[in-house]
Amino acid sequence: MGKINAIITGVGGYVPDYVLTNEELSRMVDTTDEWIMTRVGIKERHILTEEGLGTSYMARKAAKQLLQKTGTDPDTIDALIVTTTTPDYKFPSTASIVLGKLGLKNAFAFDFSAACCGFLYSLDVAASMIQCGRYKKIMVIGADKMSSLVDYQDRATCVLFGDGAGAVLVEGTEEEGIGVQNSFFRTDGKGLPYLHLKAGGSVCPASHFTIDHRLHYLYQEGRTVFRFAVTAMSDDVLEIMRMNNLTADDVDWVIPHEANVRIIEAVAKRAEIPMEKVVVNIERYGNTSAATIPLALWDHESRLKKGDNIVFTAFGAGFVHGASFYKWAY
Repeated sequence: MGKINAIITGVGGYVPDYVLTNEELSRMVDTTDEWIMTRVGIKERHILTEEGLGTSYMARKAAKQLLQKTGTDPDTIDALIVTTTTPDYKFPSTASIVLGKLGLKNAFAFDFSAACCGFLYSLDVAASMIQCGRYKKIMVIGADKMSSLVDYQDRATCVLFGDGAGAVLVEGTEEEGIGVQNSFFRTDGKGLPYLHLKAGGSVCPASHFTIDHRLHYLYQEGRTVFRFAVTAMSDDVLEIMRMNNLTADDVDWVIPHEANVRIIEAVAKRAEIPMEKVVVNIERYGNTSAATIPLALWDHESRLKKGDNIVFTAFGAGFVHGASFYKWAY
């Protein structure tokens, strides 16, 4: 048996039906469509409004579409990874809920937490599991209900985030020159003061005080996060290109975490990669955290061709960041 390469064999996605537009947001907080588009490039975002539905619902929708598109027998799935910052519950894992709803009988499931880098990190974990030869088919889902953390009285953050889920099927092949090539990941640990959820964890459990003081909403110091994100994602793209002897001409597509269009443009400029090669869908979805990259793949799948050189890059709370080099397999 030759070397096993890990490849994506299908992509699924889901976004809720309800669309929150900039015009509607301008009636909720002091903002305008022009202000939002100029600063972050977001026109609308999809929001899961139905009561009693959480991240697992969207993850299951994306997974079902993936299984149907690929014609995959659910009983052949070996493992299910859900990466999310907005789990349905503290426990059990969201992945276990998704697995149960999908009726996977021969798989184990676990959650993976790496904020907006979650999908990128989880894909690398799944690839390693496939490459070791112990597993044949792994489903990786990036899903977040960011609206559950957003303070819709905070004009600086409520315009940024949306809800959604994207899923990929990862399998093994002995065909050479395709699939996950390598990755460059780092965590610098400097991000806590600038991007976090103040209450609800073991340091600051929920109480009347935390609720009264609105401590269960996402907190972000935007300018600092912006600066760190541009530097880290740019450096990571350049490093993964250096590691693989790639020039800007060699790169067919850059698929970045969709957090802010100005961040994406700055990263492309520093790497000297034209924006025509950069997949951008933030205008329609906003920042869906762990779901942004798989949703971008879902949107862009029809334009990808076998052998395309793809660079993924992401940055998230922690701070966690990195880039991966992938050769499209179909």
